[in-house]
Amino acid sequence: MKLKPYLVLLSVTLAITVASCAPQKDHQTDKAKTETTPSEHTSGMEAMDARGDKVMGFDHLKTTHHFRLFPNGGAIEVEANDPKDSVSRDQIIWHLGHITNMFAAGDFNAPMLIHGQTPSGVPTMQRLKDEIKYQFEETERGGHVLMSTSNPEGLAAIHKFLRFQIKEHQTGDTTEVIQQF
Repeated sequence: MKLKPYLVLLSVTLAITVASCAPQKDHQTDKAKTETTPSEHTSGMEAMDARGDKVMGFDHLKTTHHFRLFPNGGAIEVEANDPKDSVSRDQIIWHLGHITNMFAAGDFNAPMLIHGQTPSGVPTMQRLKDEIKYQFEETERGGHVLMSTSNPEGLAAIHKFLRFQIKEHQTGDTTEVIQQF
């Protein structure tokens, strides 16, 4: 049974339903109503975190994300904050293993759902999926997904994707290329 068309239809239906239920906005254009305030950004971050918790299957408050840029690609790292938190660790392991397979197939629906937009670099990563290698490795408190390629366009796309993640998740990780661990 093919579920992908059904899932696309379900996603579109859900998006239309959500949009039609959203409160109507006042279209006045005075400057005070169009500027973004810190509390609006915070609520946007909170919304992203809530979507992330659902999509990833673990609580962002109990875990730590890091995104690393390497000369040949990069890494997504997630670990449970508490070394005794085996529930979060197991959920991280499941999620990272799952997205490794999804990304290798060119499926980036998880980050799109979390961020509510297509992350930078994704269209190129999808197009070059056969030239990018994804490898999951388990760690003591979670794991990481290593992404690598010898294709310069693919490498630039991976770095764009990881820089997007650093900015969106506000991890404070460097956006510069570092040596692989």
